[in-house]
Amino acid sequence: MNARPVTNGRPSNGLAALMLLGSAFLSACNTTSAVTDLNTVDRAQASSENISSLTAVVDRNPQDPEAYNVRGSAYGKGGRYRDALSDFDRAIQLNPQFYQAYANRALIHRYMGNQQAALADYSRAIQINPNYDAAYIGRGNLYRLAGNTQSAFNDFQKAIQLDTTDPRAYHNRGLLYQGRGQHALAIEDFSTAISLASDAPEPYNGRGLSYLANGQLDNAFADFNTAIKLDPKIAESWANQALVYEKQGQNAKAARSYKEAKRLDPNYKPAVDGLARTGGSAA
Repeated sequence: MNARPVTNGRPSNGLAALMLLGSAFLSACNTTSAVTDLNTVDRAQASSENISSLTAVVDRNPQDPEAYNVRGSAYGKGGRYRDALSDFDRAIQLNPQFYQAYANRALIHRYMGNQQAALADYSRAIQINPNYDAAYIGRGNLYRLAGNTQSAFNDFQKAIQLDTTDPRAYHNRGLLYQGRGQHALAIEDFSTAISLASDAPEPYNGRGLSYLANGQLDNAFADFNTAIKLDPKIAESWANQALVYEKQGQNAKAARSYKEAKRLDPNYKPAVDGLARTGGSAA
């Protein structure tokens, strides 16, 4: 994927300055759909120094909606949600058709627990641009977390039909297939997500669980080990590894992995329950 700032189709003086400053860049996955999820903004771009640079650009270009959108993305990544909302509000006021800003604002609403406002903004982004994959993925996540699995599936499916290269679409559709017990389809989707983001542990954990459900212990074990290698601070990965050890009858090794999972997250129930089953101490 090529990195570029989110735009509404034309470069502006403000964005040219942003590029010179090395400021908030967002990922663009294809020519018709830029991913504007704030998770694609590097945390370093939310630094005070970078915010000051972005503010200087806004001050020089007070009528440029893109400048507000980029600064809002940096605010959002830094946890300054109210400032982010203010910038996205201003971007939309200046350009009511700025669908990327609607999607960005939707994610901030989601972070703040305003689920209905998030849903409305994602839907508005889709209404403006029916080919905007990031909005379908964001709205699909809202539906999935709310238990509306069919609507979630439809949105992930639509993003995939639009030839998205965003791994979240495949990962999340894989989770839905997994929940239906359709593990072969889930494995295929998780594999595609991995091909698009090989450094993300989540699809390895997802694929490993479907391998485990299909009795493919070696493949599951390899995926869980890869997830741990990519990020050893995720309790789920250690508990998943422990499941394989447990199925192999290696309870001592399983207990050690469950214990590490519990150390990382003392309230992680699979780790607590696993320790009890394998004779490890839950203390």
